[in-house]
Amino acid sequence: MNTIAIELNGRPVRRDISARTHLGDFIRDEGRLTGTHLGCEHGVCGACTVLVDDQPVRSCIAFAVACDGRKVTTVEGYDADPVMALLRPAFSRHHALQCGFCTPGMLATSRDIVLRFPDADEPKIRLELSGNLCRCTGYMGIVAAIRDVLQQCGGDAHPEITALRQALRAARGESAPVPLAASAPFATFEATDTGTAAPVAAPRDEPAQAQGSASDKGTRIQGRFSVPFAADEVWRFMADLPAVAGCLPGAELTEHTGDRVKGRVAIKFGPMSASFNGAARLERDDAARSAVLKGAGQDTLSQSRANGDVAYRLVEVSPGETRVEVDLLYSLQGPLAQFSRSGLVKDFVGRLIQEFGKNVALRMDPARSPDAPLPPARLNAFSLGWSVLWSRIRRLFGAGD
Repeated sequence: MNTIAIELNGRPVRRDISARTHLGDFIRDEGRLTGTHLGCEHGVCGACTVLVDDQPVRSCIAFAVACDGRKVTTVEGYDADPVMALLRPAFSRHHALQCGFCTPGMLATSRDIVLRFPDADEPKIRLELSGNLCRCTGYMGIVAAIRDVLQQCGGDAHPEITALRQALRAARGESAPVPLAASAPFATFEATDTGTAAPVAAPRDEPAQAQGSASDKGTRIQGRFSVPFAADEVWRFMADLPAVAGCLPGAELTEHTGDRVKGRVAIKFGPMSASFNGAARLERDDAARSAVLKGAGQDTLSQSRANGDVAYRLVEVSPGETRVEVDLLYSLQGPLAQFSRSGLVKDFVGRLIQEFGKNVALRMDPARSPDAPLPPARLNAFSLGWSVLWSRIRRLFGAGD
């Protein structure tokens, strides 16, 4: 056993402990401060990060005996810290936390970024945050919160923070702020008016369902549906943007000029409800019977932003049947980003693709009078939501879909 004394959030804590006791366990068991979370316990996830003499340290792999006589600050001890006085409301304002498990460690690392890199850009912030893992937010809000605080601290707007930066540099023997190393910028996914249709996956043998995956530009969902009409007929129909929009549940056009449209898309699924207003442009390749609809919009309530490409390709199955393969690549920024990679949401989008296909077949039905008004496509959220949940339950118990 070893007797150690640690100043824990300004309070002296003296205990007899074994040499193998980690700092995280000492903080939680001996200090009774459970705000420090232990995740991987291998120094990888960063959830346990605390400040030791104002330096971020992984408490799950640091031995408590190595911190004897030192000052340790946990998330419970930040009330008098000027940097945290800006970071905590910024995290709330930018929706930089959800479940909160990683937040104590994120705050400690964010404080270090603000003090060491006053001119940090987004690539530098992301690099410095790479040792802190979050499974909820998608990091967009965390980066935005840090950038917000860095902007607030520009110049000498907060003298107490300037003093902390100078003291930190003096302790490290640095005479000037740490220069930013050259790094490749992080690509931002934005809809543009140029480019070609995104590639659509080769036909698959499995039943038509959406398949989701994350890429460096956003989340990709692929699906397909078939309609009982010739490929040329379907291709002509897909050029009629108002008619196509009428087949998409929740979509409404407000303006249409040539290959450009403006409108809104309403989404509601469980706790997620949004109405995105935006614009899009259609680019078509008649020879390949493929096209891509590039769009961007913003939700008026949450101020979340969405960018996306909806690419589709027609495949002639027979003279009287056409398969439409859809490749959706989208990116969400803001509070709604936390839903963008949910498996349930991907299944839900897959069902929407199937509903869209049914509406296309309905509207192309030759039995319908050309003068008859087309009924608006409506979304039965309860029916779709239940079908998604039931499908997942069946797969869970091996019953298939």
